[in-house]
Amino acid sequence: MAGELNGRRVAILAADGVERVELEEPRKALDDAGAATTVVSISDGEIQARNNDLEDAGTFKVDKLVGDVSVDDYEALLLPGGTVNPDKLRMEPAAVRFVRDFVQSGKPVASICHGPWNFVEADVARGRRLTSWPSVRTDLRNAGAEVVDEQVVTDGNITTSRSPDDLPAFCERIVAEFAKTS
Repeated sequence: MAGELNGRRVAILAADGVERVELEEPRKALDDAGAATTVVSISDGEIQARNNDLEDAGTFKVDKLVGDVSVDDYEALLLPGGTVNPDKLRMEPAAVRFVRDFVQSGKPVASICHGPWNFVEADVARGRRLTSWPSVRTDLRNAGAEVVDEQVVTDGNITTSRSPDDLPAFCERIVAEFAKTS
């Protein structure tokens, strides 16, 4: 797997409340495969990570502000979960626009757990086959998605997974999907 991504630039869009393991493990898999990952957020400095949404889990350094980047700067996008993280992102027009533009570009986008809430706000869930954390599924259905309960699902350029329990399959799949970009 080393070098498979050949320096492909991957944006990781996250905010305070991100579930630590859902950012850290996919990022490690991508970096180990040769990607160049960048944490993009709605505020500069650091973002607060959580364990199980409730416990403080340290911070991640923010590399770029979402208002200062464009889809053209990256080959792929990762949207980790955590309940608070996507809720904060959906309130920021630049983050919503970034997700919408990324999905519409056809470039690969991956999201896990509560992260698919970003697709609802960006109005890109309609007609897609997606999975997520159980509490997000009604929102996805109401937004027009076909919701399934599977470990990892890829529909076109979007890959989704249900929870941290699915991280091994999710990480393997996103490396494969992100490797397909030119």
